[in-house]
Amino acid sequence: MINLTSVHILKNKKNLLAFSAGVDSSALFFLLLDAGVKFDIAIVNYGVREQSKEEVSYAKELASKYNLECFVLDAEVIEKNFEAKAREIRYEFFESVIKQNSYDNLLTAHHLGDRFEWMLMQFCKGAGCVELAGMQKVQKREFYTLVRPLLHLDKSELYPYLQENKIKFFEDKTNDDTNIKRNEFRHNHTKPLLKKYLNGIKKSFEYIDADREAFVIEVDAVQIGELTYFDNTSNKRANIYNIDKVLKSNYKYMLSANEKKLLQEQYTLVVGRKFVVSQNLEYIFIAPYITKTQEDAMELEFKELCRGLEIEPKLRPYLYENPDVFSRVSKLFI
Repeated sequence: MINLTSVHILKNKKNLLAFSAGVDSSALFFLLLDAGVKFDIAIVNYGVREQSKEEVSYAKELASKYNLECFVLDAEVIEKNFEAKAREIRYEFFESVIKQNSYDNLLTAHHLGDRFEWMLMQFCKGAGCVELAGMQKVQKREFYTLVRPLLHLDKSELYPYLQENKIKFFEDKTNDDTNIKRNEFRHNHTKPLLKKYLNGIKKSFEYIDADREAFVIEVDAVQIGELTYFDNTSNKRANIYNIDKVLKSNYKYMLSANEKKLLQEQYTLVVGRKFVVSQNLEYIFIAPYITKTQEDAMELEFKELCRGLEIEPKLRPYLYENPDVFSRVSKLFI
Protein backbone atom coordinates (compact mmCIF):
# COMPACT_ATOMS: atom_id res chain seq x y z
CA MET A 1 0.00 0.00 0.00
CA ILE A 2 2.88 2.41 0.65
CA ASN A 3 4.18 4.18 -2.42
CA LEU A 4 7.40 2.45 -3.59
CA THR A 5 9.12 5.77 -4.17
CA SER A 6 8.54 6.63 -0.52
CA VAL A 7 9.97 3.29 0.64
CA HIS A 8 13.09 3.86 -1.47
CA ILE A 9 13.58 7.31 0.09
CA LEU A 10 13.09 6.02 3.63
CA LYS A 11 15.24 2.89 3.52
CA ASN A 12 18.62 3.26 5.27
CA LYS A 13 17.64 6.73 6.52
CA LYS A 14 16.80 8.09 9.94
CA ASN A 15 13.03 8.65 9.97
CA LEU A 16 10.62 10.32 12.39
CA LEU A 17 6.89 9.54 12.15
CA ALA A 18 4.40 12.20 13.24
CA PHE A 19 2.06 9.96 15.22
CA SER A 20 -1.41 10.70 16.61
CA ALA A 21 -2.81 7.19 17.24
CA GLY A 22 -5.62 7.94 14.79
CA VAL A 23 -6.65 5.90 11.76
CA ASP A 24 -4.08 7.39 9.39
CA SER A 25 -0.94 7.39 11.53
CA SER A 26 -1.74 3.99 13.09
CA ALA A 27 -2.07 2.48 9.62
CA LEU A 28 1.17 4.14 8.49
CA PHE A 29 2.96 2.90 11.62
CA PHE A 30 2.28 -0.75 10.78
CA LEU A 31 2.69 -0.32 7.02
CA LEU A 32 6.20 1.02 7.68
CA LEU A 33 6.94 -2.01 9.85
CA ASP A 34 5.63 -4.28 7.06
CA ALA A 35 7.90 -2.52 4.55
CA GLY A 36 10.97 -2.94 6.77
CA VAL A 37 11.41 0.83 7.23
CA LYS A 38 13.09 1.90 10.47
CA PHE A 39 11.60 4.89 12.27
CA ASP A 40 10.83 6.56 15.60
CA ILE A 41 7.68 8.42 16.60
CA ALA A 42 6.66 11.83 17.98
CA ILE A 43 3.26 12.77 19.38
CA VAL A 44 1.70 16.01 20.66
CA ASN A 45 -0.86 16.17 23.47
CA TYR A 46 -2.85 19.42 23.20
CA GLY A 47 -4.78 18.61 26.37
CA VAL A 48 -8.21 19.42 24.93
CA ARG A 49 -9.58 15.87 24.98
CA GLU A 50 -9.55 13.30 27.79
CA GLN A 51 -8.77 10.67 25.15
CA SER A 52 -5.44 12.37 24.42
CA LYS A 53 -3.90 10.71 27.49
CA GLU A 54 -4.86 7.29 26.15
CA GLU A 55 -3.41 8.13 22.74
CA VAL A 56 -0.07 9.11 24.29
CA SER A 57 -0.08 5.93 26.38
CA TYR A 58 -0.73 3.90 23.22
CA ALA A 59 2.16 5.64 21.45
CA LYS A 60 4.50 4.81 24.32
CA GLU A 61 3.22 1.23 24.39
CA LEU A 62 3.93 0.76 20.66
CA ALA A 63 7.35 2.35 20.98
CA SER A 64 8.27 0.00 23.82
CA LYS A 65 6.94 -3.05 22.01
CA TYR A 66 8.82 -2.33 18.77
CA ASN A 67 11.93 -0.81 20.37
CA LEU A 68 11.41 2.71 19.02
CA GLU A 69 12.10 6.15 20.46
CA CYS A 70 8.92 8.00 21.41
CA PHE A 71 9.04 11.80 21.79
CA VAL A 72 6.09 13.44 23.57
CA LEU A 73 5.14 17.10 23.84
CA ASP A 74 2.49 18.29 26.30
CA ALA A 75 1.51 21.53 24.59
CA GLU A 76 0.51 24.69 26.38
CA VAL A 77 -3.17 25.62 26.34
CA ILE A 78 -4.19 27.26 23.06
CA GLU A 79 -6.54 30.18 23.71
CA LYS A 80 -7.57 31.02 20.11
CA ASN A 81 -6.99 30.09 16.45
CA PHE A 82 -6.61 26.48 17.55
CA GLU A 83 -6.01 24.86 14.13
CA ALA A 84 -3.31 27.30 13.02
CA LYS A 85 -1.61 27.46 16.43
CA ALA A 86 -1.70 23.67 16.85
CA ARG A 87 -0.01 23.22 13.46
CA GLU A 88 2.67 25.74 14.43
CA ILE A 89 3.32 24.00 17.77
CA ARG A 90 3.33 20.59 16.11
CA TYR A 91 5.90 21.43 13.46
CA GLU A 92 8.12 23.38 15.85
CA PHE A 93 8.21 20.29 18.06
CA PHE A 94 8.88 17.86 15.21
CA GLU A 95 11.62 20.07 13.80
CA SER A 96 13.31 20.48 17.18
CA VAL A 97 13.35 16.68 17.54
CA ILE A 98 14.72 16.33 14.01
CA LYS A 99 17.52 18.83 14.69
CA GLN A 100 18.48 17.39 18.06
CA ASN A 101 18.54 13.80 16.80
CA SER A 102 19.70 14.28 13.18
CA TYR A 103 16.69 12.72 11.46
CA ASP A 104 16.68 12.77 7.66
CA ASN A 105 12.94 12.54 7.06
CA LEU A 106 9.68 13.55 8.72
CA LEU A 107 6.80 11.22 7.83
CA THR A 108 3.19 12.35 8.04
CA ALA A 109 0.05 10.29 7.43
CA HIS A 110 -1.73 12.77 5.14
CA HIS A 111 -3.92 10.88 2.69
CA LEU A 112 -5.87 11.59 -0.49
CA GLY A 113 -8.86 12.93 1.44
CA ASP A 114 -6.67 15.53 3.16
CA ARG A 115 -5.25 16.61 -0.17
CA PHE A 116 -8.65 16.80 -1.89
CA GLU A 117 -10.08 18.71 1.07
CA TRP A 118 -7.24 21.25 0.85
CA MET A 119 -7.71 21.59 -2.92
CA LEU A 120 -11.44 22.33 -2.66
CA MET A 121 -10.91 24.85 0.14
CA GLN A 122 -8.24 26.67 -1.90
CA PHE A 123 -10.43 26.54 -5.01
CA CYS A 124 -13.30 28.19 -3.14
CA LYS A 125 -11.01 30.94 -1.79
CA GLY A 126 -9.36 31.60 -5.16
CA ALA A 127 -6.18 29.81 -6.19
CA GLY A 128 -3.99 28.85 -9.14
CA CYS A 129 -2.77 25.47 -10.35
CA VAL A 130 0.19 25.25 -7.97
CA GLU A 131 -1.96 26.00 -4.91
CA LEU A 132 -4.58 23.51 -6.07
CA ALA A 133 -1.91 20.84 -6.47
CA GLY A 134 -1.38 21.26 -2.74
CA MET A 135 0.43 18.55 -0.82
CA GLN A 136 3.24 16.62 -2.49
CA LYS A 137 4.49 13.12 -1.72
CA VAL A 138 8.02 14.41 -1.14
CA GLN A 139 9.00 17.95 -0.21
CA LYS A 140 12.48 19.21 0.60
CA ARG A 141 12.59 21.40 3.69
CA GLU A 142 15.49 23.41 5.08
CA PHE A 143 17.19 20.56 6.98
CA TYR A 144 14.99 17.52 6.37
CA THR A 145 12.64 15.97 3.83
CA LEU A 146 8.89 15.78 4.41
CA VAL A 147 7.48 12.49 3.12
CA ARG A 148 3.78 11.58 2.83
CA PRO A 149 3.66 7.84 1.97
CA LEU A 150 -0.17 7.60 2.06
CA LEU A 151 -1.03 10.54 -0.19
CA HIS A 152 -2.26 8.25 -2.98
CA LEU A 153 -4.74 6.44 -0.68
CA ASP A 154 -8.13 7.49 0.64
CA LYS A 155 -8.89 7.04 4.33
CA SER A 156 -11.61 4.51 3.40
CA GLU A 157 -8.83 2.27 2.03
CA LEU A 158 -7.00 2.26 5.37
CA TYR A 159 -9.84 0.90 7.53
CA PRO A 160 -9.81 -2.61 5.96
CA TYR A 161 -6.04 -2.88 6.58
CA LEU A 162 -6.49 -1.95 10.25
CA GLN A 163 -9.43 -4.28 10.72
CA GLU A 164 -7.84 -7.26 8.94
CA ASN A 165 -4.70 -6.91 11.06
CA LYS A 166 -6.61 -6.18 14.29
CA ILE A 167 -4.72 -2.93 14.78
CA LYS A 168 -5.88 -0.60 17.54
CA PHE A 169 -6.57 3.03 16.68
CA PHE A 170 -8.50 6.02 18.06
CA GLU A 171 -11.19 8.18 16.45
CA ASP A 172 -10.99 11.91 17.22
CA LYS A 173 -14.59 13.01 17.87
CA THR A 174 -13.72 16.67 17.25
CA ASN A 175 -13.46 15.76 13.56
CA ASP A 176 -17.27 15.50 13.57
CA ASP A 177 -17.69 19.16 14.51
CA THR A 178 -18.86 20.78 11.27
CA ASN A 179 -18.60 24.25 12.81
CA ILE A 180 -14.91 23.88 11.96
CA LYS A 181 -14.52 24.85 8.31
CA ARG A 182 -12.19 21.98 7.44
CA ASN A 183 -14.62 19.45 8.90
CA GLU A 184 -17.55 21.06 7.10
CA PHE A 185 -15.76 20.62 3.76
CA ARG A 186 -14.84 17.05 4.64
CA HIS A 187 -18.30 15.85 5.60
CA ASN A 188 -20.38 17.81 3.09
CA HIS A 189 -18.11 17.80 0.05
CA THR A 190 -14.92 15.74 -0.07
CA LYS A 191 -16.18 12.50 1.51
CA PRO A 192 -19.26 12.17 -0.72
CA LEU A 193 -17.24 12.97 -3.84
CA LEU A 194 -14.46 10.53 -2.93
CA LYS A 195 -16.99 7.82 -2.25
CA LYS A 196 -18.56 8.31 -5.68
CA TYR A 197 -15.56 9.27 -7.85
CA LEU A 198 -12.46 7.90 -6.07
CA ASN A 199 -10.66 6.50 -9.14
CA GLY A 200 -11.28 9.62 -11.20
CA ILE A 201 -10.03 11.90 -8.41
CA LYS A 202 -6.87 9.78 -8.07
CA LYS A 203 -6.24 10.03 -11.80
CA SER A 204 -6.82 13.79 -11.76
CA PHE A 205 -4.16 14.25 -9.08
CA GLU A 206 -1.72 12.21 -11.19
CA TYR A 207 -2.29 14.64 -14.08
CA ILE A 208 -2.05 17.65 -11.75
CA ASP A 209 1.28 16.41 -10.37
CA ALA A 210 2.68 15.90 -13.89
CA ASP A 211 1.53 19.40 -14.94
CA ARG A 212 2.95 20.91 -11.76
CA GLU A 213 6.39 19.42 -12.43
CA ALA A 214 6.37 20.98 -15.88
CA PHE A 215 5.22 24.36 -14.57
CA VAL A 216 7.10 24.87 -11.30
CA ILE A 217 10.59 26.33 -11.44
CA GLU A 218 12.34 25.18 -8.27
CA VAL A 219 15.13 27.33 -6.81
CA ASP A 220 17.86 26.76 -4.25
CA ALA A 221 17.36 29.10 -1.31
CA VAL A 222 20.36 30.41 0.61
CA GLN A 223 19.95 31.36 4.27
CA ILE A 224 22.23 33.83 6.04
CA GLY A 225 21.19 34.45 9.61
CA GLU A 226 17.44 35.06 9.46
CA LEU A 227 17.58 36.30 5.86
CA THR A 228 16.87 34.01 2.91
CA TYR A 229 17.46 34.78 -0.75
CA PHE A 230 17.03 32.92 -4.03
CA ASP A 231 17.01 33.58 -7.77
CA ASN A 232 14.23 35.59 -9.38
CA THR A 233 12.87 33.24 -12.07
CA SER A 234 11.25 36.12 -14.05
CA ASN A 235 7.99 34.17 -13.79
CA LYS A 236 5.64 35.82 -11.29
CA ARG A 237 3.64 32.70 -10.51
CA ALA A 238 6.80 30.62 -10.02
CA ASN A 239 8.27 33.36 -7.80
CA ILE A 240 5.18 33.41 -5.59
CA TYR A 241 5.30 29.62 -5.31
CA ASN A 242 8.92 29.80 -4.12
CA ILE A 243 8.23 32.70 -1.75
CA ASP A 244 5.35 30.74 -0.23
CA LYS A 245 7.49 27.62 0.06
CA VAL A 246 10.36 29.44 1.81
CA LEU A 247 8.03 31.28 4.19
CA LYS A 248 6.43 27.99 5.21
CA SER A 249 9.63 26.00 5.62
CA ASN A 250 11.99 28.65 7.04
CA TYR A 251 9.64 31.03 8.85
CA LYS A 252 6.51 28.93 9.58
CA TYR A 253 4.35 31.54 7.88
CA MET A 254 1.57 30.85 5.35
CA LEU A 255 0.76 33.52 2.79
CA SER A 256 -2.87 34.57 2.48
CA ALA A 257 -4.61 34.68 -0.90
CA ASN A 258 -4.56 38.49 -0.74
CA GLU A 259 -0.81 38.57 -0.01
CA LYS A 260 -0.16 36.32 -3.01
CA LYS A 261 -2.16 38.71 -5.17
CA LEU A 262 -0.25 41.74 -3.84
CA LEU A 263 3.09 40.04 -4.52
CA GLN A 264 2.16 39.92 -8.20
CA GLU A 265 1.65 43.67 -8.17
CA GLN A 266 4.30 44.95 -5.76
CA TYR A 267 8.06 44.45 -5.67
CA THR A 268 8.19 44.74 -1.88
CA LEU A 269 5.61 43.60 0.65
CA VAL A 270 5.49 43.22 4.43
CA VAL A 271 3.57 40.02 5.22
CA GLY A 272 1.95 39.22 8.54
CA ARG A 273 3.61 42.35 9.95
CA LYS A 274 6.59 40.08 10.55
CA PHE A 275 8.53 39.57 7.32
CA VAL A 276 9.58 41.72 4.39
CA VAL A 277 9.65 40.18 0.91
CA SER A 278 11.75 42.16 -1.56
CA GLN A 279 12.03 41.31 -5.26
CA ASN A 280 14.64 42.81 -7.56
CA LEU A 281 15.58 41.77 -11.10
CA GLU A 282 18.02 39.07 -9.97
CA TYR A 283 17.07 37.95 -6.47
CA ILE A 284 14.21 37.66 -4.02
CA PHE A 285 14.95 38.40 -0.36
CA ILE A 286 12.94 37.44 2.73
CA ALA A 287 13.91 38.78 6.16
CA PRO A 288 12.37 39.77 9.50
CA TYR A 289 10.60 43.12 9.25
CA ILE A 290 11.98 45.77 11.59
CA THR A 291 9.90 48.85 12.35
CA LYS A 292 10.59 52.40 11.26
CA THR A 293 11.49 53.44 14.83
CA GLN A 294 14.60 51.27 14.65
CA GLU A 295 15.16 52.29 11.04
CA ASP A 296 15.54 55.95 12.12
CA ALA A 297 18.58 54.96 14.20
CA MET A 298 20.57 53.89 11.11
CA GLU A 299 23.73 55.85 10.44
CA LEU A 300 23.69 58.19 7.44
CA GLU A 301 26.72 56.46 5.89
CA PHE A 302 24.89 53.12 5.94
CA LYS A 303 21.77 54.67 4.39
CA GLU A 304 23.80 56.22 1.60
CA LEU A 305 25.56 52.93 0.91
CA CYS A 306 22.19 51.16 0.67
CA ARG A 307 20.85 53.84 -1.68
CA GLY A 308 23.89 53.41 -3.91
CA LEU A 309 23.38 49.66 -4.01
CA GLU A 310 19.60 50.13 -4.53
CA ILE A 311 18.72 47.99 -1.51
CA GLU A 312 15.01 48.13 -0.70
CA PRO A 313 14.42 50.54 2.26
CA LYS A 314 12.24 48.05 4.19
CA LEU A 315 15.10 45.52 4.04
CA ARG A 316 17.72 47.95 5.34
CA PRO A 317 16.90 47.92 9.10
CA TYR A 318 17.49 44.15 9.34
CA LEU A 319 20.77 44.47 7.41
CA TYR A 320 21.83 47.39 9.61
CA GLU A 321 21.33 45.33 12.77
CA ASN A 322 23.16 42.36 11.23
CA PRO A 323 26.40 43.64 9.69
CA ASP A 324 27.73 40.15 8.86
CA VAL A 325 24.60 39.45 6.81
CA PHE A 326 24.86 42.87 5.16
CA SER A 327 28.48 42.21 4.21
CA ARG A 328 27.52 39.05 2.35
CA VAL A 329 24.27 40.33 0.84
CA SER A 330 25.75 43.64 -0.39
CA LYS A 331 28.05 41.69 -2.73
CA LEU A 332 24.95 40.45 -4.58
CA PHE A 333 24.03 44.05 -5.47
CA ILE A 334 27.42 44.93 -6.97
